[in-house]
Amino acid sequence: MNYKKVLPHTLVLLCFIVLSIAYFYPVLQGKVIEQSDIKQHVGMFQQQKEFIKSTSQEPYWMDNAFGGMPTYQVGANYPHNYIKELDRVIRFLPRPADYLFIYFIGIYILFLVLKIDPKTALIGALAFGFSTYLIVILGVGHNAKAHAIAYMPLVLAGIISIFNKNYFWGSILLIVGMGLELVANHFQMTFYLMLLCISLGLAYAYHFFQLKEIPHFFKSIGLMVIAVVVALGLNATNLMATAEYAEHSTRGPAILSINQDGKEKKASSSGLSYEYITEYSYGILESFNLLIPNFKGGSSSQDLTQNSNFYEELIQLGVPNHQALEYIKGLPTYWGPQTYVAAPAYLGASLLFLFVLAIFLVKGHHKYWLLGGAVFSLLLSWGDNFAWLTKFFIDYFPLYNKFRAVSSVQVIVELCVPVLAVLGLTKLLSTTTSNEVKTKALKNSILILGGLTLLFAVFGSHLFTFSGAQDTQLNQSFGPQLMRALKEDRKSLFFNDALRSLFFIIATAALVYFFIKNKLKSQFLLIGIGVLIAGDLIFVNQRYINASDFVPKHNMERPFTANEADLQIKKDESRYRVLDLSTNPFNSARASYFHHSLGGYHAAKPQRIQDVFDFHIVKGNQEVLNMLNLKYEIYPEDDQLLVQENTYANGNAWFVNDIIWVNNANEEILALNEFDSKNQAIINKEFKDMISTESFKASEKAQIELDTHQPNRLTYSYSADKKQIAVFSESYYKPGWQVKINNQEVNHFRVNYLLRGLELPKGEGKIEFTFVPQVVQIGSKITLASSLLVLILIGFGVFRVWKSSKEE
Repeated sequence: MNYKKVLPHTLVLLCFIVLSIAYFYPVLQGKVIEQSDIKQHVGMFQQQKEFIKSTSQEPYWMDNAFGGMPTYQVGANYPHNYIKELDRVIRFLPRPADYLFIYFIGIYILFLVLKIDPKTALIGALAFGFSTYLIVILGVGHNAKAHAIAYMPLVLAGIISIFNKNYFWGSILLIVGMGLELVANHFQMTFYLMLLCISLGLAYAYHFFQLKEIPHFFKSIGLMVIAVVVALGLNATNLMATAEYAEHSTRGPAILSINQDGKEKKASSSGLSYEYITEYSYGILESFNLLIPNFKGGSSSQDLTQNSNFYEELIQLGVPNHQALEYIKGLPTYWGPQTYVAAPAYLGASLLFLFVLAIFLVKGHHKYWLLGGAVFSLLLSWGDNFAWLTKFFIDYFPLYNKFRAVSSVQVIVELCVPVLAVLGLTKLLSTTTSNEVKTKALKNSILILGGLTLLFAVFGSHLFTFSGAQDTQLNQSFGPQLMRALKEDRKSLFFNDALRSLFFIIATAALVYFFIKNKLKSQFLLIGIGVLIAGDLIFVNQRYINASDFVPKHNMERPFTANEADLQIKKDESRYRVLDLSTNPFNSARASYFHHSLGGYHAAKPQRIQDVFDFHIVKGNQEVLNMLNLKYEIYPEDDQLLVQENTYANGNAWFVNDIIWVNNANEEILALNEFDSKNQAIINKEFKDMISTESFKASEKAQIELDTHQPNRLTYSYSADKKQIAVFSESYYKPGWQVKINNQEVNHFRVNYLLRGLELPKGEGKIEFTFVPQVVQIGSKITLASSLLVLILIGFGVFRVWKSSKEE
């Protein structure tokens, strides 16, 4: 082994480990970052956690949220998922330092593939890893998003390696990189990566066309397709399970073609509504946040100081000092068009200066795919503010209508800008680039970026109103005097940060100038630029994510504390459901942490329970609540939480007298408006073949009881003196649920739009519902085969390297 070659990379790796832990140093005290989304995930995952602890098995079904749903998107673990085990090995640092580490290491590998010197690659890795957006998403708990972003560079590195004719190891790198990317399980980010890969592919296609190497291009594409297929195989179970569930979720095809008032709505084959997709559309002017962090005020909840106009106005209004200090915490300094912003997506003024410099210095295909990817993703992030492009993608680009928060496509900008900037820095250091070209590029960069920042600093207070989309509501809360003071503070934040960015631009330009004039050695140039980039980003990041955001680990392991209402309900040891009206029940997992909740927290809720919620639960339809076995409601009153018991809840299963046949889903859900849930069952005619007769009369002697229950297995006993139709207060989800009566497998059907129904024969018997998802069994076999294939390929590659070294 050539230790001299390995040593620089080893030192860089150690540097990444130290920086990751140092930046999130509270992890050394056993603390974790308080992440709002992760709190909700813990609430959803609690039942699974307890089940796995007691049985050492995966349930794959949960009934503590939304009346029941698969666990596929709530932390399910699958057999033979070895690529996920590899991911766990790579993320060996405590969270969230582990994500920062894979930010660093992933893009560092990409830089090495691009033949960047380790010292320069280190600077680029710091620029990417400390990018404000990538740090802030860790603060709010978007771990899956961070996870997927971190592995994007690995995928690009594999593709570029193959294009560079490193066919074997490039393919291995692409398999592993894509496999890890899919492990992250954030398909929106992977979709955005695909868009960037298209830009990369087009640039290389043109490049090889010029070189007359079209056969090599298509050979490379063929290898990439095979590599991606193998990577898909490594994640087969998760992908297949996700695809299956997506069809039954709010991300799948709409089931209904009517609104809550019964009127026809605009037909939609699948996906989310335009309004939902574009709710978080990045403002066009807001894009200058990339250059000036407080261009649009920073955050929707930002602390001000005692030097602020808002504080002074409070004092003049007679507010006591201690209260004024509290009032200036978490103020809406953000004045952009979005509903809520946690922090600006700041890239760093020094980095952006190098990016502009690179546009003039870098030539060839790498410049065009990076620049094209950055610009195009920025346009897409504008969403409704650039509606024609957004609508075009929603209407004509497959899967685009499955994703919301279009502003998050800016992650491609976060990736492309540091990569092109580092390529530009490499050109600057290169002796093959003349000083004349370097000087001209420097002048142009200063004029463009320095001039623009100076313009904002000098004339910004006259160019903008500093009024935001939410200011009408804020004016009602604050009053005109405090609103004027808040706008003055927004101006101050804007001006101060414009000067701050101008300083970093001038400082970076000065370093470049002295280097060109041979008054500064290359190593000092790199140190200076590294300090400027990292210092710039870290100080901005500390405004939003810092040590105060960390809490003792047990706070996140047990994020919810049982209140008096919870304790009162838990005295009832029977099986029932709870609706917590002290929160938004369909956007909170608090109740799911303690009870079998009717609500929950998930980005892709089961479509049918969402429809029932929108059509009936919000209106308090008592019969619907009864059929869902809703026994307790928690509601706030006079600063306390009270419990309302529903004594009319139908229980876990019951017999009905009559069937109401309907023709389609619209009729099913509308029929719930007026029906007797204890005596009538609404059944779609698609299930008519599963029912032997249309005449049923529940006998007084007929009984049905729940005997045992686990999330993935429920058993009932029944007795009946004739055929009966039984309704179960469980969510109907056909894939995976098996039903047996006296050990004989039978078919069940959907009742009342979302519940399970079953025809029972005369006599006594045992009913068993078991969740045995075929998708997991089939997917696991594919995953195992793919893992073995990759292991064989790597073994072959290592053997080939060993053999060639012996021959030398």
